[in-house]
Amino acid sequence: MSDTRVYATGKRKTSVARCWLIPGGSGQIYINRRVADTYFTRPTLLQVIRQPLSLTDNLDKFDVMATVRGGGHTGQAGALRHGIAKALAEQNPELHKALKKAGFLSRDARKKERKKYGQPGARARFQYSKR
Repeated sequence: MSDTRVYATGKRKTSVARCWLIPGGSGQIYINRRVADTYFTRPTLLQVIRQPLSLTDNLDKFDVMATVRGGGHTGQAGALRHGIAKALAEQNPELHKALKKAGFLSRDARKKERKKYGQPGARARFQYSKR
């Protein structure tokens, strides 16, 4: 276990999160220089961010500094979860198995499907008129 801060990048949809884990902290999470409670107003998103820390019993052992860009709130929360989990696994390799089993280390590859020509959307078709 090292005493220096650990960096990892997390991604989800079009969001990219750069996360630093700082050991010996009080459990504060800062996102874009704001406290997580003021950045994300929905409690479910705050819960998503804290999932890797609570799973590994590290809620009060690390401070998290993160910068997030792109996407919406849900995508950004997912990117943060991915980044925090990767940083935890790098900081302590023994946690890798538990984080992998919970699915926090896997990059969720689902993205918005592109719009096709001759259609109003990705899958929607223009209304067909027989007569």
